[in-house]
Amino acid sequence: MIRARELVKQVSSPEGTLTIINHVSLEIARGQSLALVGASGSGKTTLLGLLAGLDLPDSGQVWLDDRELTAMNEDQRAATRAGRVGFVFQSFHLLPNLTALENVMLAIGLAGQPEPKARARQWLTDVGLSHRLTHYPHQLSGGEQQRVALARAFAPEPGVLFADEPTGNLDQATGQRVAELMFDLNRRLGTTLVLVTHDATLAGHCDRQLMLDGGRINA
Repeated sequence: MIRARELVKQVSSPEGTLTIINHVSLEIARGQSLALVGASGSGKTTLLGLLAGLDLPDSGQVWLDDRELTAMNEDQRAATRAGRVGFVFQSFHLLPNLTALENVMLAIGLAGQPEPKARARQWLTDVGLSHRLTHYPHQLSGGEQQRVALARAFAPEPGVLFADEPTGNLDQATGQRVAELMFDLNRRLGTTLVLVTHDATLAGHCDRQLMLDGGRINA
């Protein structure tokens, strides 16, 4: 489902050029769950963004479902992801002028799927927010906003779900519920999961774990 070959990502700093991702190659099979683990600053979130086509490497190639993202412009990458890829970010990226229900409905509508209101209501119920449907993001706590973001990512039932610390701001019970939803999506629909996580229990539920260390995969 995902292939990466010799990815390199560098940034400029006062100390000179820093290599964030250093010649990383990997393959992720369709329906597989993969946890990217490692210390803070090891390059996990940067690698996730490259695999999703949200950012481009300085060199190397990424393929999503046999389409080379690194050969596309930004609009082409966005069109390739539409309806096929879901995201959960550490920063929630909810639309502030839409309610929780409307944020999730929008994702379902953009994916061209039917009954967006009923489906959005069900996913928000699944993450424990049935009492917050008409609330706007500024009326929700950080944990509640994260759950709306999770429902929005799950609702279109994407072929690939990229998640950056998906349970990081949640209490233990809600985090467990969200993990169950992710792995149910993985099993039931064959969704490919790529997670960045510090949670050893969550990582342990994945089919594979890759340790990043200084921008390299530590075999």
